[in-house]
Amino acid sequence: MSAVSGLGVLFALLGQPVISGGWFNALLVLAVAAVLALRLPTPWRSGLLALLALTLTLMLRANNEDKIAFYLLLAVLIASFLLPNLTRLVRIALGASILLIAIPLAGLSNSFLFELGIQIGIFAALALGLNLVVGQAGLLDLGFAAFFAVGAYTWGIFGSPQAAQFIGGFPAQGLEGNFLYLFMALAIITAAITGVLIGLPALRLRGDYLALVTLGLGEVVRILANNLDKPLNITNGPQGITPVNRPDVGILADFLRAIGAERIYGRPIDDAIAYAFFFYLLVLVVIGIVLLTNLRLANSRFGRAWVAIREDEIAAKAMGIPLLATKLLAFATGAAFSGIMGAVFAAKQTFVSPESFTLQASIAILAFVILGGMGSIGGAVVGAAAVTVLNLGILKDFSDLLNTWRQTGVSILGYNMSNLPPQLNPAKYERMVFGLILILMMIYRPEGLIPEKRHRVELQEAREEAKEGSRI
Repeated sequence: MSAVSGLGVLFALLGQPVISGGWFNALLVLAVAAVLALRLPTPWRSGLLALLALTLTLMLRANNEDKIAFYLLLAVLIASFLLPNLTRLVRIALGASILLIAIPLAGLSNSFLFELGIQIGIFAALALGLNLVVGQAGLLDLGFAAFFAVGAYTWGIFGSPQAAQFIGGFPAQGLEGNFLYLFMALAIITAAITGVLIGLPALRLRGDYLALVTLGLGEVVRILANNLDKPLNITNGPQGITPVNRPDVGILADFLRAIGAERIYGRPIDDAIAYAFFFYLLVLVVIGIVLLTNLRLANSRFGRAWVAIREDEIAAKAMGIPLLATKLLAFATGAAFSGIMGAVFAAKQTFVSPESFTLQASIAILAFVILGGMGSIGGAVVGAAAVTVLNLGILKDFSDLLNTWRQTGVSILGYNMSNLPPQLNPAKYERMVFGLILILMMIYRPEGLIPEKRHRVELQEAREEAKEGSRI
């Protein structure tokens, strides 16, 4: 049996209906919580995670609107990489089955899940880049979205009709979409160079002064993009650049048809679902490279030098570490991660505008790192995933639920929900909700969701010193 026909049989098997319902979701929530919280033997934990992944996959295939099952599947995916004592084979098998089978199966019948996965991947790469700068090197950067903008405009200008505005003889419709792969590499270079240029004046400062300077320089990049439409129209100013060309996905669409994906999609494979699947796979590849690079750097002499600078610059300098060069390397590397995702973002959106790269975007990326745990690679990914799911999924779903209750006049604990004020819309207060979450995190778990070992020890020592001081 060929690989293509084998995948077709697998899709057919996964197309069978399974039990699904609110009570079953509640049981699965408890089961996932138990696997995460209880100290189970490694074989038991591995088997239960695999069973949960299969059950949730079948539930999503039976009901592609089951958001709870999707969120639980993401929890199983994260747990498979972060829980201790699992073998490498188990981690790879669970990760590959969820990322390459379960989520694509659900995404083919509900493209919102593909969109959510793509957004999580993009934000996770940005969080990993900033985590390297802030968490490992200890350099507070409040203008990180500038590097994201540089990567996006690198492809946005040349992959659209915009370049023909100021380059004579340039193709009227811009470069073909397949040049994106080349420009992803160029985006790494341009973003890294921008990181060095921003870092040269900024990295002579420390602490709050560094934060203020990077904030200002980050805004300079956005304002340049907003105003470089005259006298030479390079960025098209506040109107943005559109349409940005995408790579050809004909081969991928043919592959999806060959494995019988049309039965899951419910209609012939079109460009919309082919591009959703393509960008999902592309983001997976990029985030895999970024993760591998982060892990290698963390255990290298550069990673140890960054940690030394973060802990004590004077001691690091006394040990012979060149401060400016080492800091610039951190800035350039983090910027490169952001730049490559900027190019992917421009192609996915087919539109680039300065409004996507505001100070608020930089603060949101920093919040991902703080929420996940400063210096923690896994924490940066989890922080980005948690905030993305909260903003794009949970709050909007809760708003829809309240609107349904309001329209149907459901009574809960004797209160008629039709009397709810129309202004009560959690989706509109996502920044307030996120702010409250951060405040609670700083009070009760300042080290983050998945803290780095060194940060955890430092915070524990600080708490003990504070307790001893209060006793005196």
